[in-house]
Amino acid sequence: MPPATEDLFDRYVEGPPSSQNAVDALPGWCTALPKETGAVAGALTLTQDHRIIWMLEALGSIDGWHILELGPLDGGHTAMLHGAGAGRIDAVEANKLAFLRCLVSKNLLGLDRATFHLGDVTQGLGSADKQFDLIVASGILYHLSDPGALLTALAARTNRLFIWTHVYDTAAMPKHDPRHSAFTGAGTEVEHQGLRMRLHVRRYHGSEQDPRFCGGPRDAHVWMERADLLELLRRLGFDRIRIAHDDPGAPGGPALSILAERS
Repeated sequence: MPPATEDLFDRYVEGPPSSQNAVDALPGWCTALPKETGAVAGALTLTQDHRIIWMLEALGSIDGWHILELGPLDGGHTAMLHGAGAGRIDAVEANKLAFLRCLVSKNLLGLDRATFHLGDVTQGLGSADKQFDLIVASGILYHLSDPGALLTALAARTNRLFIWTHVYDTAAMPKHDPRHSAFTGAGTEVEHQGLRMRLHVRRYHGSEQDPRFCGGPRDAHVWMERADLLELLRRLGFDRIRIAHDDPGAPGGPALSILAERS
């Protein structure tokens, strides 16, 4: 028998099994887990997010729905959708650490109707004929190189789309605003649905080194202008657009929630 003082290998856990052990096995938690799990994780209360509460109240019911969720992070919003009665949730996450944290959340929160997938949703949405009752894209668009392309792809798969995103708005965030400092000053133009849009290039400036980083896969990413985002949704056939949490002064930059539906 080895001496009791011998060092434990780093990859092993000493002591009885616990939820906290599962959380501590992975760095980077952003989301606070419910008290009943017995585990302390991140600080953000994303399992009780007011943005998702608003969406659920606006929709009335998602009972039995098949939902596609983009960028589940730690699974907080997934838990809300699951608790609201979603029949099936496919959640796609490109960040390896976030994907593994979602698996821990699935286990601790009993998310048996949710399946987490590791991959880049901008590279494809799987089966060409798959449709969803709702797509949730919270905190996604402003981390991409061409968010309009993703919106176009999503519009082909659903009649209901929930978005929370930052937008570029020079009236709300002029160039002397400290929130503007992450932008490079460069821009690019793209066209979708006959709409010519200017995208504004931004960089992470090293924040991607933090395990809690929840941005995109590449340093250069773009923000859409607010008016372009809303007009593109209209051209994609979403004729009922509701807006909430419209916050020009949000710490990260102007932001809003959008529930876009086809009547």
